[in-house]
Amino acid sequence: MISNLQQKVDICGLSIDNLTMQETIDFVDNTITYQGDITLTDINAGKIIQIHEDAQLKYFVEQSDIIQADGQSVIWASKLLKKPLKERVAGVDLVENLIRQAHVKGHKVFFFGAQEEVVKEVVNRFVNKYSKKILAGYRNGYFKHSEAPSIAKQIADSGANLLFVAITSPIQEKFLIENKKELKPVNFKMGVGGSFDVFAGKTKRAPAWMQNAGLEWFYRFAQEPRRMWKRYLVGNSKFIYLVIKERFSN
Repeated sequence: MISNLQQKVDICGLSIDNLTMQETIDFVDNTITYQGDITLTDINAGKIIQIHEDAQLKYFVEQSDIIQADGQSVIWASKLLKKPLKERVAGVDLVENLIRQAHVKGHKVFFFGAQEEVVKEVVNRFVNKYSKKILAGYRNGYFKHSEAPSIAKQIADSGANLLFVAITSPIQEKFLIENKKELKPVNFKMGVGGSFDVFAGKTKRAPAWMQNAGLEWFYRFAQEPRRMWKRYLVGNSKFIYLVIKERFSN
């Protein structure tokens, strides 16, 4: 039997699962062992703002079986609101850990998203690090909406236990939820945004000390200020406003 999830914590109108990294890894393993079917969405400050401004994205996120805190700012907000989450579960690290576990347990992974050369580089990285046996298949993230059902069938027929979808929001969430029935044979599904670019070396992660200090957003902003200023500076200001509003309305 698949064990129950831990208690949820409400942050800015969104119920977030209070799981550690290891608890999440164990839950995914349990789900695969007992042939379950779950979808995970990770959340940071920017996505919480998107959810408040995009009703469709909010709907798709709320259909997920696990909603997890990826951003350190969400952890800080939970403490300020006196509903502390146990820890940040960074999406990039979770993917890495789950692929390592797939190798150990004999599970298969499907990689879907990003540009063709990027997803190929990601596949090569993990196949070379572990074994070709982990690979169920891969596909780039460029497709017409009408092609989504056939892509979902391709993934379902691949024998994959885990699916990582690296496409921008809300497209990845839309794909996972709208094709949930077709993807049911895949035990674990997760939207991973720009993670493939990180694994392929196209995008650099912040140093560990900046991640721990909650400054990963600033590192990304410094790399591409013209493209990222609105997402981070405006988005973070909106998030701070939401948290303060919630803190003093209770």
